[in-house]
Amino acid sequence: MRFALRPAASDDLEDLVEIRAVVMRPDLERLGRYDAHRVRQRLRDSFSPEHTQIIEVGGELAGSIAVRPAEDRRWLEHFYLAPHHQGRGLGSEVLRTVLDRADGTVWLNVLQGSPARRLYERHGFVVESEDPVDVFMVRKFL
Repeated sequence: MRFALRPAASDDLEDLVEIRAVVMRPDLERLGRYDAHRVRQRLRDSFSPEHTQIIEVGGELAGSIAVRPAEDRRWLEHFYLAPHHQGRGLGSEVLRTVLDRADGTVWLNVLQGSPARRLYERHGFVVESEDPVDVFMVRKFL
């Protein structure tokens, strides 16, 4: 699948907020943690355009992915694909591209029971720790 990555801009935020709300809803409901306001506000509070890339397919906003440096590690965050772009290999292509550019160990967290965990495992992430809500994973620099 052909896609493009471009730097995020502040005016991308509200579109990403809505994609996040749709994508996260099934897992958050399953965990009994869905709150329509909170799911949107968490991205608004943590959005950093300087570390975020917009995923476009055919010129259309398809999602986002961020790699944020923090102390001795890099966090993969806000990797969301609109539902109609899921299940066709786009997530794997985007993740491979971003990880190929990463120059160190990458950490992430994924919700318990999320199908996204399998995607991350296929790309070399292993479980570091987990709690009742989150699974923390790491991919060592290769």
